[in-house]
Amino acid sequence: MRTPAKAAIVAFAVTAACARSARAEGTHAVRTLSYDTATDVVITTAAGLWLVTSELSKGDLAPAACRWCDRAKDGSDALNGVDRWARRHLLWKDTRIADVASSVLAFVVAPTTGIVTTSIAAAHDGASRDAPIDGLLVAEATLVAGGVNQITKFVAGRERPFVHYLARREDGLHDLTDAPEDDHLSFFSGHAALSFAIATSRGTVATMRDYRLAPLVWAGGLSWATAIGYLRIAADKHYLTDVLAGALVGSAIGVAVPRIFHAPIADGRAAGVTASAAPASGPAVVTPWAIGGVW
Repeated sequence: MRTPAKAAIVAFAVTAACARSARAEGTHAVRTLSYDTATDVVITTAAGLWLVTSELSKGDLAPAACRWCDRAKDGSDALNGVDRWARRHLLWKDTRIADVASSVLAFVVAPTTGIVTTSIAAAHDGASRDAPIDGLLVAEATLVAGGVNQITKFVAGRERPFVHYLARREDGLHDLTDAPEDDHLSFFSGHAALSFAIATSRGTVATMRDYRLAPLVWAGGLSWATAIGYLRIAADKHYLTDVLAGALVGSAIGVAVPRIFHAPIADGRAAGVTASAAPASGPAVVTPWAIGGVW
């Protein structure tokens, strides 16, 4: 656990430094983002339902045999050099500890600290009432990334590393694992995709809002996401290329969804009160497909 601990210490130090440097007198005007609450709730709910349903139906949806097996025609190991090197150097002796740690960080610690840092950033600029909307936009991007990950896993059918290196019988097959429906879902890493989607969507929303503590949000989120990606390799659940692909896709969706569909309204700022696109009475102003905006 030395590497994740170091990452946490670095994240804390950066967070403290950002908080000290961001303190200033006076009211800071935050940017107004475009959104439609009803539409975004529907999209988020649909993506979440697909993610949960596909996970519960994994036994029926997952390939029964690997499509991407990293083996030569004669059955010998044909894993690429990069993944082989990373597994040799990053794999832990007790993979169960790394597996549990990665899940706790990905599904408890990272989301919780993300909510806390974003809320602090909003409160620091007097925009606490916008924190729920910020959370909705982050959840939307994160669950979309998770849905894309599920589809890709089912289609790719890559054999997980711990399955790939199981002892083979004379017929070239291996004994069944505890969860055979999960054996061929290595590409790409869902933990990495979700963690980087959370980190980058929160950072992007904080930056578009022009929160002065946006660097705090970025530093904390990316630190946890990097530690989680490392732990997935240490747990022998994913190859390095699985983690890198998950980080890339999660980051791309985490940045793209807020920027494309929730871009700041031109010259729209609320001086330390609220930064929503909603008038005093009535629903939010609907400009969800606005492209561009102020970064």
